Amino acid sequence: MKVIICGAGQVGYGIAERLAAEGNDVSVIDNTPTLVQTIRDQLDVRGFVGHGSQPDILQAAGAEDADMIIAVTLYDEVNMVACQVAHSLFNVPTKVARIRAQSYLQPQFGDLFSREHMPIDVIISPEIEVGEMVLRRISLPGATDAVRFADGEVAMVAIECHEDCPVIDTPLGQLSELFPDLSAVVVGVWRSGSLFIPHSNDAMVAGDLAYVIVREDKVRRTLNIFGHEEPTASRIVIVGGGNIGLYVASAIEQRESQARVKIIENSRERAVSIADELNRTVVLHGNALDQQLLVEADIEHAHLMVALTNDDQVNILSSVMAKRLGCAANLTLLNNTSYYEFTKTLGIDAHLNPRSVTISKILQHVRRGRIRGVHSVQNGAAEIIEAEALETSTLVGTPLRDLDLPDGVRLGAIFRDGEVVVPNGDTAIKAKDRIVVFATADSVKQVEQMFRVSLEFF
Repeated sequence: MKVIICGAGQVGYGIAERLAAEGNDVSVIDNTPTLVQTIRDQLDVRGFVGHGSQPDILQAAGAEDADMIIAVTLYDEVNMVACQVAHSLFNVPTKVARIRAQSYLQPQFGDLFSREHMPIDVIISPEIEVGEMVLRRISLPGATDAVRFADGEVAMVAIECHEDCPVIDTPLGQLSELFPDLSAVVVGVWRSGSLFIPHSNDAMVAGDLAYVIVREDKVRRTLNIFGHEEPTASRIVIVGGGNIGLYVASAIEQRESQARVKIIENSRERAVSIADELNRTVVLHGNALDQQLLVEADIEHAHLMVALTNDDQVNILSSVMAKRLGCAANLTLLNNTSYYEFTKTLGIDAHLNPRSVTISKILQHVRRGRIRGVHSVQNGAAEIIEAEALETSTLVGTPLRDLDLPDGVRLGAIFRDGEVVVPNGDTAIKAKDRIVVFATADSVKQVEQMFRVSLEFF
């Protein structure tokens, strides 16, 4: 696949790194020479200095025969124009744009990005994607990662195994015997810095992070079985009243009528603005690193602090201070992946990476085959993929025990006719089944092949 990426920032770099590693032909455009030079030096991609919205730059980057353009610069308008030029002058088949300003995304303006006006096939809104991830984590205390597939009927949750976890040292094959109605499959384990797909005779050990694919209505029970019985937070303090903080607070007001939310915002103008938009949320103006302000926010009795500013250091320090002052738990937004290994030492319970969330959303549309959803884990070490099986797929009609699946692939759930099927050796996949698969990075290409339309289909 030939892909042009406009923007060499964190998201653009992450997408280029992933696609180049998979053998795609990648060109990156950015108007900052140092970013372009860095990406040339570190990745097997071509770099071009200039604006991605300019026809001559797109032409030099190979737009005439590109399969896809992904516009993720810092500016919505540049992203939109880049897609428009790619369509109008070069007829690029697939156009993806990151749009931050929520005014463009309001329902009454939904026709703006249609083929007749500004032809963009996929709109990525980082604020909404990250906001929804935060809301999922709030609703599932005990999970360090959570995402839903199959119309919300299947969930993937990452669960940390503590010393008191009831199922450690128990072979996974016995879990299905102990809990026959659980409808959960442990598809991956992160242990001591490496990821592997466990077999039935493997067992969890303390410190493991288990990736579990489970029926949505069994998520709570699964968390309980792994020793996580934390109650849902009803007193929440949000640090940062930016787009993500405002989105989360607004959604909590609409969805969680029992939850009480306070926002700490450093900008007085912004604090006044969001206070006008929110109904039941208390907005406090000040610095989240001010201990007195945290005390005024009643952090001692808060169930959860969610740190969502654009500054990693502020997020880390405010989270640590909140825990020291008595807050039960924290969730921290971190852009810099080098901080991850220190989070537990510092007392941070859970963190999320906005870059990873955005990249996962984009990969859903980059992946070939009938791919309906993608979620990247452990900085790209593996992906959870939801894909639809076609009649010509090699998976269809053969019991799973007789399929020669790659070592790095594990099937977690099958969504068939509105019902969730937990796969076992006797299960045979049918055409139109939607499969939720855990695949290590080096097996993703093989998963794509399994779900691609073959020539026989025509």
